[in-house]
Amino acid sequence: MNRTSLVALTIVVATALLSTACGEDPRSDRPAADGHTEDATKVGHIHGLGVDPADDTLYVATHFGLFRVDDTGEAERVADRWQDTMGFTVVGPGHFLGSGHPDLTEDLPPHLGLIESTDAGETWTPLALQGEADFHILEPAGRILFAYESTTGRLLRTEDRKQFEEVLTGDLVSVAATEKAEQLYATTGKGQLISIDASTGRTRELGGPVTTYVDTTAEGDLVGIGPDGVVRVSDDVGASWQEAGSIGGPPAAFTITEQGWYAATAEAAYRSSDDGKTWERVL
Repeated sequence: MNRTSLVALTIVVATALLSTACGEDPRSDRPAADGHTEDATKVGHIHGLGVDPADDTLYVATHFGLFRVDDTGEAERVADRWQDTMGFTVVGPGHFLGSGHPDLTEDLPPHLGLIESTDAGETWTPLALQGEADFHILEPAGRILFAYESTTGRLLRTEDRKQFEEVLTGDLVSVAATEKAEQLYATTGKGQLISIDASTGRTRELGGPVTTYVDTTAEGDLVGIGPDGVVRVSDDVGASWQEAGSIGGPPAAFTITEQGWYAATAEAAYRSSDDGKTWERVL
């Protein structure tokens, strides 16, 4: 291979690795310094969903910022911030936790660590591991928070949101916690559904269909969405599954809330009020 071909191959491989690590660089799509862009309302790739119990508003965390969605399906970027919010969860009225990468206009390190907002995303405060951690999964269970750090593949546990202890290391896509935070369920990069003992980190494969995202209902049922968008429910800890409905495409986020079940494909969000049987597009 001549030098020119070797250089070209190196560029191709490097580009592929960068895009695989966290999607395309979100900063390359941010607006110019004057804040203008061709499509300032573009949502971009969806990373997370949450409902604020203060007013039942849906919030969508994306590659191009955090958006609030009104009853008509219109999305508004919160605080005009283009923060790439990779990990996102709602923990109380107006109270959000997040992680990801900053807006280019902010003088912050590329990894935000664990951040917190107490005003529904208008402002964010760093809590821990700024400049070190890029959490792609944030799963609360009462006072405990489970956080999956994407650069190291570590699932961490914290009670004070400042000090963390490792639960396990692995390739995880989604994590669902039970109310007592003793048992976790997760999906892997290969689409396997596993259970995790939160105290020991021991895992067990549950079998069943290929599953991309998983969550639990208040009754303790498992709900999974496959790579084809099909929603399935298990009331016996994954021993058997019943097909409910479909969101019509590969899932990008999923959460079960008191206000309904919410799921997203790359750039659309859906809500189900009948336990996953039918889905209405809300974004």
